[in-house]
Amino acid sequence: MTQSDLFLPMIALKAHAELGEGPRWHAREKRLYWVDIAANALHRFDPESGVDEIRTFDAPVGCFAFRKSGGLLLAMKQGFATLEGWDARPLPFGEQLFTASPDIRFNDGRTDPAGRFWAGSVNLKKSAHDAALYRLDRDGVITKIEGGMLTCNGAAFSADGRRFYHADTPSHALRGYECDPATGTLSGRRILHQFPFGKGRPDGGSVDQEGCYWTALFDGGRVARLSPEGEILMEIALPVTRPTMIVFGGEDRRTAYVTTARTGLSDVQLAEQPLAGSIFTFRVEVPGLPEWDFGL
Repeated sequence: MTQSDLFLPMIALKAHAELGEGPRWHAREKRLYWVDIAANALHRFDPESGVDEIRTFDAPVGCFAFRKSGGLLLAMKQGFATLEGWDARPLPFGEQLFTASPDIRFNDGRTDPAGRFWAGSVNLKKSAHDAALYRLDRDGVITKIEGGMLTCNGAAFSADGRRFYHADTPSHALRGYECDPATGTLSGRRILHQFPFGKGRPDGGSVDQEGCYWTALFDGGRVARLSPEGEILMEIALPVTRPTMIVFGGEDRRTAYVTTARTGLSDVQLAEQPLAGSIFTFRVEVPGLPEWDFGL
């Protein structure tokens, strides 16, 4: 890998995902887990062999976390569930919040350094600002943190857990907060960066070791790296218009993986973007943060 190879997007997997999302690097397994929300599918991709395993469920998985005790925590249509192993059956965990809400499901989430899981929901019909951010504590207690959104996205923490970021994607605004690591309380909400309308909106994101936030700009055909103060430091173009999430993996966490989507694209657009739904990869200079496990 030479200096000229940095930030050069390449295809990691021609997945043809309808709504590829939520990639997470499993350091012990050296695999990339990700979901195709529209297909109710959880994937486990081995970059070394090129093998991509698939689990399908009766309901969509919006996001997930690795569990300290093993297996996965899934954020599904009605609520959270645990998956004891790859072939296991999901078991409900905590209150099933959206059982009576057909237009709401979990969408995007992240574990903080203390082992709590933060997950946002989405109003699928965009009919009301009733999507919200929730915190799932290690004992299964769920707390609603912030409401009034259409699509809660992009959850990510700084290395010390004292800064938190997320976006209400249709607003094009990336939000920043102070977080108390001991209590999981947010304060000091601010707009970290307001992206212009019509040039891509912030979807999933991750933080690197310098405290910079990377975001995938849906309908913007690129990912962007922002300073802790919200200044755009770098943008990397992709050959598709709908990147959904960026995460970092590999032995040194300097390999970026970007999921993308085909959903909503016309036949003409799909013909122009034959790689839509693929996972892209490129090398970066600054390592990303590890994925923290949920639980004690």
